[in-house]
Amino acid sequence: MNAYEVNFDGLVGPTHNYSGLSFGNVASTSNTKAVSNPRLAAKQGLAKMKALHDLGFKQGVLAPHERPDVASLRRLGFSGTDGEVVARAAKEAPAILAAASSASCMWTANAATVSPSGDTADRRVHFTPANLNNKFHRSIEHPTTRRLLSAMFADEQRFMVHEALPAQMHFGDEGAANHTRFCAEYDGAGVEFFVFGAAAFDGRYPAPQRFPARQTLEACQAVARLHGLSESGVVYAQQDPATIDAGVFHNDVISVGNRNVLFHHEKSFLDQPRVLEELSRKLAALGGRFVSVEVPNAEVSVAEAVKSYLFNSQLLSKPDGSMIIVVPEECRNVERVWSYLQKMTSSGGPINEIRVFDLKQSMQNGGGPACLRLRVALSAAEIAAVNQGVMMSEPLFLSLNNWVDKHYRDRLSGDDLADPSLLNECRGALDELTQILRLGSVYPFQLV
Repeated sequence: MNAYEVNFDGLVGPTHNYSGLSFGNVASTSNTKAVSNPRLAAKQGLAKMKALHDLGFKQGVLAPHERPDVASLRRLGFSGTDGEVVARAAKEAPAILAAASSASCMWTANAATVSPSGDTADRRVHFTPANLNNKFHRSIEHPTTRRLLSAMFADEQRFMVHEALPAQMHFGDEGAANHTRFCAEYDGAGVEFFVFGAAAFDGRYPAPQRFPARQTLEACQAVARLHGLSESGVVYAQQDPATIDAGVFHNDVISVGNRNVLFHHEKSFLDQPRVLEELSRKLAALGGRFVSVEVPNAEVSVAEAVKSYLFNSQLLSKPDGSMIIVVPEECRNVERVWSYLQKMTSSGGPINEIRVFDLKQSMQNGGGPACLRLRVALSAAEIAAVNQGVMMSEPLFLSLNNWVDKHYRDRLSGDDLADPSLLNECRGALDELTQILRLGSVYPFQLV
């Protein structure tokens, strides 16, 4: 192969906690105030990265962010030394401190939207960090995300890292969680599939009534323009508003794609037959054959899909062209979901193998295997141009596990976020991490 899909997984940060910040994410709000285990969370994520690396897949690491985010707290009027800022926020506005301490950047499917060089007008790989405007705790991520991506993909002849879209509701952008790319081969031209929840400027589109639509059509269109995508290589689709109201806050909770295959639920999109026909037609024009693997609602309900995170899975291509589906342990615990997976993988279709991972610490906060990774299709030459310090290997796996053992707590509650030593622990850990991953100075405390 001359090109590969590289998965860059988010390394869970030292402040991983359950503050229930994500309205519309059922798992997140259901586990509010539970006690977390940051050390175990990080190790569960690392184990998945290493297992996929050992299977021969290209695997990278995205570093966590500095938390608590003291700069954001200062912008909200908390003053004094950094320790005093945290202490004052804990006393006067603990909910704001919890938001500023969130480790949600671990879900790197929301880090950015990525267009491979085979699709873009200038033949560079384009990244647009997501503004994540719908939730305060996520809206503060994109400046650090951009610095991290720029440190990882520094060769400006091959990579372009944009600024995030304007940070307000009309251009709400949730990144790759609402974006999939279909292709015959990773190094060829593809069809980029943008999924939105509502339109900001066009009243013809319906909207969910219970939970917010986090992605707008206008944001999708803006990213496509920034990346220099052709109209013939783009398809836009709207999520079914009723499905959003059932807890499907991102498209990657109800569908997942890889190469020419879309694995999705019957109730994923509005006007679903038209969407599938357009994907098929546009991929065929590029020499590909689109394959839809649709799960009937009669076999797996939307509620069961949300509970198990069946579609928040990874589809990975094996050398023979067949695919592995990577699912969380929760899929095995929902009888009808597990039965469907067994039936699908033995049916002779493109997905013929299951890999199950224990990601409970992430799952309890509403993030499964797909949430934890950002997919980047790269040629061999582009992979060589990536900062090799972030590429998974046996030595890096051992170094990161030792680093987690050294710096992470094995218990963290909401009350612990007020501990003034937590900020210093996190900064010390991240300062060391930037050396391990060869990132340079990317965090606010390093840039002063």
